[in-house]
Amino acid sequence: MWDIDLPSFDPAAAPAAPLALFTAWFAEAVAAGQVEPHTMSLATADEAGLPDVRTVMLHGADASGWSFATHAGSRKGRQLAARPYAALGFYWPAQGRQVRVRGPVTSAPSAESQADLHARSTGALAAALTGRQSEALSSVEELARESRAAWERAQREPDAPVPSWTLYRLRPEEVEFFQGDAARRHVRLVYRRTEEGWAKELLWP
Repeated sequence: MWDIDLPSFDPAAAPAAPLALFTAWFAEAVAAGQVEPHTMSLATADEAGLPDVRTVMLHGADASGWSFATHAGSRKGRQLAARPYAALGFYWPAQGRQVRVRGPVTSAPSAESQADLHARSTGALAAALTGRQSEALSSVEELARESRAAWERAQREPDAPVPSWTLYRLRPEEVEFFQGDAARRHVRLVYRRTEEGWAKELLWP
C-alpha cells in the first residue's frame, strides 16, 4: 500500500480532451515535488516487430502532439523510420499516477528540430554534437575525448548545427490516466480518438 496521501480523481469531472488533463496532472506532479516529471518511457518496435523501450525527455505537449527528440540514426530513430508508431509512459509515484499515450509518430522539419536543440543547454548541444548514438564504442577513453571536443565546440558555437537531430511528435490515438488508490480501487480513465472527437471510458484496474 502507498504510505503517502494520494490525490482524489473524479473521472466524471475530467475534461473532454486528454491534453487538458495531462497538463493539469503534470503541473500537480511538479507541485508535489515529483523528481523529473518530464521523463517518460518511449516504446518502439524494430523492423521485425520486436519491442524496445528506454527513458527519454518530454520536449512538450500541445495540440500537435507529445514531443521528444533524438538522432535520426539512433536505434529509436531507425525504429521510428521503419515503424512510425510509438507508446509513451509517465510514472509519477509522488501522487500514485501514471499516464500512457500511444499513436503515430512524425518528424518535424529540420529548422524546427534545430530550434528545439538550440533552445536547450550547452550540455545538451555537446551531447548531440558527440553524435554516433547507438553505434559501437571502442573505449570510454574515446568517449571522453570526443565529448571534450564537443563541449569545446558547443561553447564556441552555440548555434552549431546537428543535421541528424530530429524532433518527433506522437499524435495520440489513445491516452490513459491511472490514479492509484491505497485500497487498490485504482481509477483508470482512457480517452480514444474517434471521427467525432474524443471518447472516454473507465477500465477495471
